[in-house]
Amino acid sequence: MAPSSPLRQRPRVTVTRRLPNAVETRMAELFDVALREVDAPMTREELVQAMEDSDVLVPTVTDRIDASLLAKAGPRLKLIANFGAGVDHIDIESARQRGILVSNTPGVVTDDTADMTMALILAVTRRIPEGLAEMQAGRWQGWAPTAYLGRRIAGARLGILGMGRIGQAVARRAAVFGMQVHYHNRRRLRPEVEQALGAIWWESLDQMLARMDIVSVNVPHTPSTFHLLNARRLKLMKPSAVIVNTSRGEVIDENALTRMLRAGEIAGAGLDVFEHGHDINPRLRDLPNVVLLPHMGSATMEGRAEMGEKVLLNIKTFADGHRPPDLVVPGML
Repeated sequence: MAPSSPLRQRPRVTVTRRLPNAVETRMAELFDVALREVDAPMTREELVQAMEDSDVLVPTVTDRIDASLLAKAGPRLKLIANFGAGVDHIDIESARQRGILVSNTPGVVTDDTADMTMALILAVTRRIPEGLAEMQAGRWQGWAPTAYLGRRIAGARLGILGMGRIGQAVARRAAVFGMQVHYHNRRRLRPEVEQALGAIWWESLDQMLARMDIVSVNVPHTPSTFHLLNARRLKLMKPSAVIVNTSRGEVIDENALTRMLRAGEIAGAGLDVFEHGHDINPRLRDLPNVVLLPHMGSATMEGRAEMGEKVLLNIKTFADGHRPPDLVVPGML
């Protein structure tokens, strides 16, 4: 689907959050843009106003654009150019029904997120935050043979849940560390890809979970992945296993995970995303075997700049009367 004719030369574009300066500057050069003055999410009322006044809306993951909000969009809005790869915060089907296209920025955060996954694996297994807290508090009394003993990751079994771009990037990094790579995916990889990654496929997620030392969650949030790791599946994991999530918090039942971590039924967790956004279970915060990060997986200057470039290209291509190169198609996520 593409516009029947180009938009006016400088389409009206509204950005819902502060973006890197270089991206905002370029947007102002190309479009009639309304930039956000404060770095805070728009209210629903502000979003409705923006959708009435704009040809293009540039939201982020913090903007929930559901069917009820889209129903209030004016006839002028023709493109939602999301700043980010994940689009589970946008009702894609409702947008399509209203003739509004949705684009995203795939691929640009693959390496950054995979790097953060490995950082969390090391942080949890080697108890880095505990050592850091000891040093910052001035409590360290010197080296001891039994202090802060962690687990070696070389030779450990890593189970990757979701073997898309990011999952494969994690697999490549894990292999360098000497880890055994296993994975569960909706579709098995081609034999040559599987061989290149040295990855072992598990048709049964349950069987994989029961045998892994470390589990990395790398699937998007969809209706079929909501609480994919529920209480029953989490109980399949070994008490010595750790879990890392840099994808979407809704994939894990956070309350069940918290209970098991506190009971010692799972050894540790590294979480960059949470089921309820920034509203984190308070019983999760004070656990020494848990590393919590504020959704930093894609937070590199290079990644944000590349996201901006993709947003600009999607808008410019659409304004010129063509299909955005990163068009999101309903049912293809």
